[in-house]
Amino acid sequence: MGWLVSLAGLLSWDLNAMQLARPWVWLAIFFGVVGRTLLQTGLFIVGHDAMHGVLWPHWRYGNALLGRIALGLYAALPYQACCRNHQHHHLFTASASDPDFHGDPAAGAIAWYARFMAGYLTWGQMGRLLMGWTVLALIACRLAPCGWLNVLLFCTLPLLLSSLQLFVFGTYLPHRGQRLPQRRPHADSLELAPWLSLLACFHFGYHREHHDAPTLAWFELPAQRRRSRSRLSPRLASLLRERAQFT
Repeated sequence: MGWLVSLAGLLSWDLNAMQLARPWVWLAIFFGVVGRTLLQTGLFIVGHDAMHGVLWPHWRYGNALLGRIALGLYAALPYQACCRNHQHHHLFTASASDPDFHGDPAAGAIAWYARFMAGYLTWGQMGRLLMGWTVLALIACRLAPCGWLNVLLFCTLPLLLSSLQLFVFGTYLPHRGQRLPQRRPHADSLELAPWLSLLACFHFGYHREHHDAPTLAWFELPAQRRRSRSRLSPRLASLLRERAQFT
């Protein structure tokens, strides 16, 4: 609902009539872009939970329908193809069959991001996305003289920033340790406080917990992280005691 309300409100915003010399105007634009980016990312997270069957666990068709709507609004992404890719990501994590992973340690973050995006973008999807933006621009131009600029600022730019947000916090940082010479056997979780984890990427950074329990909804991951860390603490204490005996 917030995504639709913000879209309607910001597309009708007459930027041409605003006094851009005033700092508060640029601040309002900044928060508009940031807010839309977070809401855009939230759409993908809803679609992601649908891929794991947790949106509507007792009605498979309804779960898939909500997932299709969320991913369609996010970037005109095909739901079934995303489900297949994400299933491969979980089954073949950090391998050549993982569409989200770039195994070459010499490849930087940009090359990895390009491979990540190539796994989800198709000509058909891009055509649907451009058509949607064109329709929005035509509507926005009836609401404000420079409506096309509103579409660029509050639709196109947030989608680009959202894809970077999902890649950095949900793929690159959690999985980069799995392509080191001393390869880690599992994804990492980011050391973020729950409130910061929420802002960073809807707890997608608690990635090891997600791989350990993929049927948990995004908002259940902080509790899962607390449980996993409480189980780990006695083991660490035991190891420290053993080490102290030999020093």
